[in-house]
Amino acid sequence: MSVSPKLRSLPDRLRQVALFEIGGLLLITPPFVWLSGVPLGESIGLLAVLALMAALWNGVYNTAFDWVEGRLTGRRADRRPFSLRCAHAAGFETGLLLMTLPVIVWWTGMGWVAALVADIGLAISYTVYALLFNLGYDRAFPIPADDAADEASAAPPP
Repeated sequence: MSVSPKLRSLPDRLRQVALFEIGGLLLITPPFVWLSGVPLGESIGLLAVLALMAALWNGVYNTAFDWVEGRLTGRRADRRPFSLRCAHAAGFETGLLLMTLPVIVWWTGMGWVAALVADIGLAISYTVYALLFNLGYDRAFPIPADDAADEASAAPPP
């Protein structure tokens, strides 16, 4: 499709990433400490490092996903159908899991299997959180309309 919809601005993307990571740390740290047995101080340090990794991955992944989706469908990210939102969240967490697993092993001294279980638990938690957060974010901060591209993205897919 030749129509390229408007993407989020850099300040909007930075706000999205910051709100996502702050909310994630507040929601995920307490259950991680309780379930993993990793002391609070170590958990906070680890989850802060993982949040930084996730923030960088978030910006890269979301921008690339939005760009590819826009090129293929002509649709803006805030008009993404629910099924694609699910695939988007799962893809994000899968990529992040591959990057964070070695860090969890190194930081905590857990074995690979225990670290994988902890990382999968984090991934599942963050996948649900990412889906709900991005749905809410798109509703709260829609991308400003862009004349012809907006009309094309409002049309149902063929």
